[in-house]
Amino acid sequence: MATYLYETIPSRTGEAPVQFEIRQSMKDSPLTRHPQTGQPIRRLISGGLGIIGSNRGAATPSTGHGCGPGSCGCGKF
Repeated sequence: MATYLYETIPSRTGEAPVQFEIRQSMKDSPLTRHPQTGQPIRRLISGGLGIIGSNRGAATPSTGHGCGPGSCGCGKF
C-alpha cells in the first residue's frame, strides 16, 4: 500500500485547497471525490524517498565498487 497526497479542488475564488493523505494500492485509480465529503479532489505529484541501490563499504559515493569516471557518473572526472 502506498500513501498518496490529495487536495480538494476549490469551488470558489479565494478558497484554499485542503491537502490530505490516503493509503491506496498502486493499482487503484486516483480518487476524484473526497471519501467523506464528496468534494472534488485531485492527486498531487510529490517527491518521495528514492533509494536506488547500495554502495557497500564505501566511505563516500565516489569511492564505492563500480564507481568511477564514466561508470555511474559519480566519480571524479
